[in-house]
Amino acid sequence: MKILVIAPHPDDEVLGVGGTIARYAKEGHPITVAIATKGWSPLFPDAQVEQVRAEAHMAAQKLGIKQLRFMDLPTAKLNTLPSCEINKAFEILMDEERPEMVFLPFPADLQKDHLQVFEAGMVALRPARSREYVKQILCYETPSETAAAGQIHRCSFEPNVWIDISAHLNEKLEAMRAYPSQLQPFPNPRSPEAVAHLAQWRGSAVGIPAAESFVLIRQYL
Repeated sequence: MKILVIAPHPDDEVLGVGGTIARYAKEGHPITVAIATKGWSPLFPDAQVEQVRAEAHMAAQKLGIKQLRFMDLPTAKLNTLPSCEINKAFEILMDEERPEMVFLPFPADLQKDHLQVFEAGMVALRPARSREYVKQILCYETPSETAAAGQIHRCSFEPNVWIDISAHLNEKLEAMRAYPSQLQPFPNPRSPEAVAHLAQWRGSAVGIPAAESFVLIRQYL
């Protein structure tokens, strides 16, 4: 099964899908992670961008990711681009990868890049374009972004799929530690402790030690 994880920013792939990536990689499934955006100067100095990309490569190595792609769309400026330009970038990605399973960010996250990446991903995954290869589309939660949005203007994250990562939680945490520039001290949701607690909490809902949870968007049986 060919798997594609789309991350708006570096570290989203680990926060939301890290344990699942580690599990499926160990089971022999080829996994591509596509990081949609890139920081830009002066808001994001070149040295910072290079550091985060180096961290992304290290995290990918720890999780067993087969391919890491950078799409180079501008971080926090997606709303300045014509939608056709963003959509085209994702259509090219899907045509080249032809994944069977796709993970997208949850559209109601507080970070607006997540919404625009989700929408562009779904445009590229329209059944007329992707039906012959895509079997399942799932949205993941991103600590510090998903819960922070609340229920004021959009839906809240209500999972309906749980993936057991009990045997792979440590790998997820090690991959998270590969992003020292993004880590925060507990109780920040981007701390290793909080990431572990969330996995344990999600697992407890279905009677397992640790899980990542998702919202199913579409599935073909």
